[in-house]
Amino acid sequence: MKLSSVTITAIAVIAFLATGVGAEEIKQTENLQQLVRAALAGNPELKSSRARWQMFVSKAKQASSFEDPMLMFKLQNMMVRQPLAFDKDPQTAKVIGISQQLPFWGKRAIRQEIADCEAESYRWSLEERRLELARMVKEAYYQLWAVDRFMGVVDKNLKILEDFLIIAETKYSVGQGVQQDVYKAGLERSRMLDMQITLAQQRRSLEASLNFLLSRPGDMPVGTIPDFTMPQLPLSAEELGRIAAENRPQLRSLAMLVAKGEASRRLAEKEFYPDFNLSLEYMQRDAAMNDPGYDMYSVGMTFNLPLQQERRRAMLAESVSETGMATEELNSLKNGISLAINDTLAQLERRRRLVELYRGGIIPQAEQSLESAVIGYRVNKVDFLTLLDGRMTLFNYERELYESQAEYMMKLAQLEAAVGRELAGASSAGQGAN
Repeated sequence: MKLSSVTITAIAVIAFLATGVGAEEIKQTENLQQLVRAALAGNPELKSSRARWQMFVSKAKQASSFEDPMLMFKLQNMMVRQPLAFDKDPQTAKVIGISQQLPFWGKRAIRQEIADCEAESYRWSLEERRLELARMVKEAYYQLWAVDRFMGVVDKNLKILEDFLIIAETKYSVGQGVQQDVYKAGLERSRMLDMQITLAQQRRSLEASLNFLLSRPGDMPVGTIPDFTMPQLPLSAEELGRIAAENRPQLRSLAMLVAKGEASRRLAEKEFYPDFNLSLEYMQRDAAMNDPGYDMYSVGMTFNLPLQQERRRAMLAESVSETGMATEELNSLKNGISLAINDTLAQLERRRRLVELYRGGIIPQAEQSLESAVIGYRVNKVDFLTLLDGRMTLFNYERELYESQAEYMMKLAQLEAAVGRELAGASSAGQGAN
């Protein structure tokens, strides 16, 4: 039985829609926040940094502990002729004693302070690494978005160049065009194919980089990156500077190193004072030579003489240098943050204005110019080189638009890492439409 043309068309449309729905269900869309959480949860370098921090936390718990006491047992004044006789000489005794090393007053507290500052420094270094990892994931994410859009532009231009090639061949076949136009169209098509191959390689490299950050197999495919809205950033450089002063982990880490250096200096000054050792001994004696053999005890205290002044002065100089080094590193970081904020704000403003210019003026004008060139070429009022030039100009502007959008979001991610927290509107930037 023959089917009518309407029935065949309906079946074809239904099949197409069904195929499209299935493909859409299979197609995976990546979510930026989920990727960042996965990276923070599974990255081995981050786990290593966390273990290092825990190591120094455990080390800090040991800093203020006393040394173990020493237990002593000895046989005192034994006779060589009768080595096991305890009742031949009144000086012979069995002695048991205990001693405890005591550092000079204040040393234990300072050692605890030094260890706590060092542990806190590693804690904030861990938070800094988390910021850096989140920034790297975001940058790879938006680079992938840009590459996908570039590939879409290339695919669109390949189809248009196919049309140009058909027009050129048609005009040449009827004697209204030249064979050189056919060659030019074919050459531009080959260049686009070359660009398509390069972009495919770039995407695979970016996928491998993102998988590395997420601790996934390098060949694991990454889904499509959705369009996003470019969030406004109403904060001034001064406001961002205050946010950085309150939230940037590296500032706190270096501040802890400065505090550690100050505590080390105070400990070095304490080293000019002696440490003490307290001891208690009990002597058990037997009666001998009309001596009743009363038991005895002794209490003693010993301390070191801090005569090695050169060594102690070197320790003090070391602590002063440590404090100065950490202080200058802190000042350098503050200057670097200020530079990063002002430079990034300027680049964000530039990219935002470029996007507005491309969308509102340049690309619509380039599209109109190309449309006019196509019409003119069909009626032999415009040569083929002008037609190709219009097409490539529009192609480059479209690429620059996507590049500016991706660069804006990457600079925003860098700014967030510089100030130490997500900024208003940036958390939802991974979703939405242009």
